[in-house]
Formats: sequence, structure tokens, C-alpha cells
Amino acid sequence: MLEAQTQAGYAPPMNGFMRHIEACNTAQFPGGRVAFRLGEAQVGWVQPGLGAAMAALPGVFRSARGIALTVPADLPTLAAAMAQQGFFQPRGEMFDVRADPVGPALARIDRGALPKFGIMAQGAHLNGLVRKPDGVHLWVARRAANKALDPGKLDHIVAGGVPAGLTPFETLVKEAAEEAAIPPELTAQAVRTGRIGYAMERPEGLRRDLLTCYDLYLPDYFVPHPADGEVEDFELWPIERAIIEVRDGERFKFNVNLVLIHLFLRLGLIAGAEAAQVSEAMRFSP
Repeated sequence: MLEAQTQAGYAPPMNGFMRHIEACNTAQFPGGRVAFRLGEAQVGWVQPGLGAAMAALPGVFRSARGIALTVPADLPTLAAAMAQQGFFQPRGEMFDVRADPVGPALARIDRGALPKFGIMAQGAHLNGLVRKPDGVHLWVARRAANKALDPGKLDHIVAGGVPAGLTPFETLVKEAAEEAAIPPELTAQAVRTGRIGYAMERPEGLRRDLLTCYDLYLPDYFVPHPADGEVEDFELWPIERAIIEVRDGERFKFNVNLVLIHLFLRLGLIAGAEAAQVSEAMRFSP
């Protein structure tokens, strides 16, 4: 299909996949920010204005090493004070705060504060795949028009941030039931394929995200259904259509593009010099 379009006179951009990778890695460090620490452990980066507002509160100290909160357990209180001063809009969902992705949780903070504090967030993304006689197909979700971030964008069949106290796989099982009505026993067959990291500037602040990625080959008869209002509808696409949309379009949510690019690489659907360039640029780990 890709070759047919090219032969018909269609001229795709040179390695259109790279623009998504570059768009998700726009952050420069420190980039005018100061380090934010819980005790001795650095967990984030804050802009000087936020740092100054935090340093005016008890238990927060400024030094040449940045801004430090002495008692990590006080972080929710500190974040709430910053929300009252208008630095961010709380979302009412707590996320764990870690200095290292596989290290212990040091504290918890409202999800809405993560970009302003430059704290790493974790997410779980699922490629919902179906094998058919004419090849592999991909379930594509359309985000609800009332979503706070990226309304109406195309998305994975299941994707979500990892809330406090849950692992990425536990999050996947929960979100699969809530977003797509996938029963837990079916989600349990998902295969972990690795993790993708990126750091980017967004209107809401600094996004430092680590996505744990999964593949799930669904039965041909299974049809996902929106269950919690976060998704408007689902469509089953031939994977070639998804490749063209990611390569040439802008309709997928920004980080979904990265997970799909890695899927295409693993399936051998991006090849040659293009594949080598994309593989080199991806921040991917097993």
C-alpha cells in the first residue's frame, strides 16, 4: 500500500516519523530551571518563579543545588499551596514521586502538578491488535471532546497514567476495563514490549514521561466499547493505514505516535535507513 501511493505520484515527507520523536524531546536541561529535591534526592525541575514561591514556605530551602523540601511527606501540602497561588490546576488524582523510575516512591503529588514541578510521570499504553487474513489490524480510539488534554485526538485502545500505589500492568488492567470494556482475563494476555521515555515542553509545563508499552492480540470477534466517557468511539484500522497516518498526519495524540513507531519497527514495517534513523533517536529500553 505504501509503495502504491508513492508510485501513483504521492511524495511522502522524508522520514516523517522523526518529527514526532523530535517533538517529544524538546526539553533542554536545565533550561533556566532549578533542581527540585525531596531531601537529597532530585525528583524534578522548577521554573524560578515557582521555586521562589516554594522557598517562602516553611520546610523549603534554597541553595546552590536548587530547591529542597526537607520532609518528603509534606509534598502534597506544598503542592496544594502552589495550586492556591495559581501555578497549576489540581486534577484530584495522586501520582507517586520517584527519583529513579524503578526506585521507591518518595512521596505523592497531584497529577496536575507534575509538569510544573518537572516530576517524572509513568504511563501504560496498549497496542490492541487483531490478526486477519489480509494482515494485522490496529484498534484506534478517539479521545472524548471534553478531555482536558488533546481532546478529539486519536489514541490507543487503552492508555493511561499510572496512579499512586499501582504498577503499570495493574493500571493497564484497570484502564482496559474502564476505557474499552476489555475483561481482565483478556488483558492479562498482554505482553510487555518495553519502555519509552521523553522530555518535552508543553503548555502545561515540562513533561517527563516514561511509558510502559504492551501488545495484546485480541480475538477477531471482540469489539471494544467506550465505558467511562473518556473515549468517543473505536475503529479497527489495517496497520498500513496507521503507518500512513503517523508518518504523514497529526491526528494521533503526541505520545501515542512514539509507541506506534516502535510497534512498526518491531513488526518490520519501517526498514532501511529510515528504520536506522528512527531506532537511533528513540529513547527506548527493554
